[in-house]
Amino acid sequence: MKNFVFFPILILSLLITMEFIPDEKKESQASLKLYQPQSDISESLQGAWSSSEINGKGEKVEITTIVMDGYFAETIYHAESGAFIRTFGGSWTVDKNRFLLKLEFSSADSSAVGKTTEQIFDLEGDTIKFEGSEKVWTRIDNDQTGVLSGAWLISGRKRDGKMVLRSPGDRKTMKILSGTRFQWIAYNTATGKFSGTGGGTYTAENGTYTETIGFFSRDNSRVGAKLTFQYEVIENEWHHSGMSSKGRPIYEIWSPRIISQKNNN
Repeated sequence: MKNFVFFPILILSLLITMEFIPDEKKESQASLKLYQPQSDISESLQGAWSSSEINGKGEKVEITTIVMDGYFAETIYHAESGAFIRTFGGSWTVDKNRFLLKLEFSSADSSAVGKTTEQIFDLEGDTIKFEGSEKVWTRIDNDQTGVLSGAWLISGRKRDGKMVLRSPGDRKTMKILSGTRFQWIAYNTATGKFSGTGGGTYTAENGTYTETIGFFSRDNSRVGAKLTFQYEVIENEWHHSGMSSKGRPIYEIWSPRIISQKNNN
């Protein structure tokens, strides 16, 4: 299979093991295009992005990335079947034309968790390119006005009729949403263990939240299924109830993952 150019890491393993040496000429040229204030650049990057690749078998592979609230999640999966390939993500900041990325999870390489990488990028309108590659990433959406857009950590779940609250720790379940895309990821930042992920498209209107599964690491046969839940935001927390993908009743509370949490969680 060909090496894929992932957003926002060209080749994850290489960036982790090799020292990054910037090309001052390229950096200077790219910096000229990023004349807006730093806060504006960060806002421009938020949303969902996509690219694609043809693998060695002639199959199209989709690469989808959600970038919101200082966090990102990227997933690679087969375009036709939705079969899951891999995912990785964590926190990000931007310094002029550099992405600074700290991985919190990686389904393919647990040793990458906790490591920081950086990549020079060129943002032009609704497209992004990265130094060393001609691949173009295209914006899917940039909607940051939705009530559920952002990064969330699960903080409560009803069990046997009683709500059990939990504080963020090494074991996390994060859900990240742009205006139209969602992904949840279960992982452990202390051990690097990846437990599972799923994602796709969603709508949230009039208290009804509907997911259409585009990929699911635990069961590819669920791709294409629709799940409908009721939701309400109460005191800045997302209350989520309905039936799980296994047909079990659930009631969950998700708390917003603000950027200041990332150094402690």
